[in-house]
Amino acid sequence: MTASYPALRLRRTRASAWSRRLHAETVLTPADLIWPLFVCEGPSSGGIVEQPIPSLPGVSRWSVDGIVARGREARGLGIPCIALFPYTQPERRTDDGREALNPDNLMCQAIRALKDAVPEVGVLTDVALDPYTSHGHDGLVDAAGYVVNDTTAEMLVAQALNQANAGADIIAPSDMMDGRIGMIRGALEADSHHNVQIMSYAAKYASAFYGPFRDAVGSRGLLKGDKKTYQMDNANAEEALREVAMDLAEGADTVMVKPGLPYLDIIVRVRQAFEVPVFAYQVSGEYAMIEAAVAAGAAERDVMVLETLMSFKRAGCSGVLTYHAAHAAKLLGG
Repeated sequence: MTASYPALRLRRTRASAWSRRLHAETVLTPADLIWPLFVCEGPSSGGIVEQPIPSLPGVSRWSVDGIVARGREARGLGIPCIALFPYTQPERRTDDGREALNPDNLMCQAIRALKDAVPEVGVLTDVALDPYTSHGHDGLVDAAGYVVNDTTAEMLVAQALNQANAGADIIAPSDMMDGRIGMIRGALEADSHHNVQIMSYAAKYASAFYGPFRDAVGSRGLLKGDKKTYQMDNANAEEALREVAMDLAEGADTVMVKPGLPYLDIIVRVRQAFEVPVFAYQVSGEYAMIEAAVAAGAAERDVMVLETLMSFKRAGCSGVLTYHAAHAAKLLGG
């Protein structure tokens, strides 16, 4: 039995800042953040190139030297991991996405540069073909425009090995093909990449929140049709649990729910059902909405950023991929 009012006043512990800190049930630190970064080509002689992304105000593509500078910044702020996404030049995009297998592509260049300069910062790499295909899909398409599963999965295995050979710490398949986690895990083991982690985009929904990201990697104007035949229907929750169960059984170390805020219920259910590390991706559309609210004078950036990130931790996330990572880390004392 508990006391009742007035013997019990729940506001007592909220009355001062020190007490609120003492009684906080959830803690957010820079160590909870993963910083997504976009890689673009730079001059052959080296030097930093920055390409601002208009639909993601405050976010830019960076040449490899710029990515290294961001890696050093992450280290100084206490951000433990960087996620890389390439902007592939149009002339290197093909129907089969073969640039993904080039051991000297932008992704591999950035991985090697980061591991040479800041080896203590983790590098997470995206495994999917959409940054490399001329049609903008995450996989290979047949004559009818349908994204085929098994041949795509074979390409993803080769892409994952290419990135692991370059030094990637975490392979993160974002394609949503069936069976690819088991195939990638088997290939990593066979190639002696025993400690390379797999973070599966296990519950990735076909979402309206991805538009600015497609600008960032250069695929928005290329996409033919939509991705609803392989990314999840936003009406479904039980299916998300089946997807997570499949990927864990195939060897995923951690799983991701994407997007973030519209799917907090999925995060809660995954964490409760499986008791494994769950990550959320606060995607480009979520970032852009916060920045638009700030620009309109409708919100204060600092408090909105920290409140949304705290919501992911409260829902059960081990960590969050967010474009606000550096800003949040500074606010948190990183």
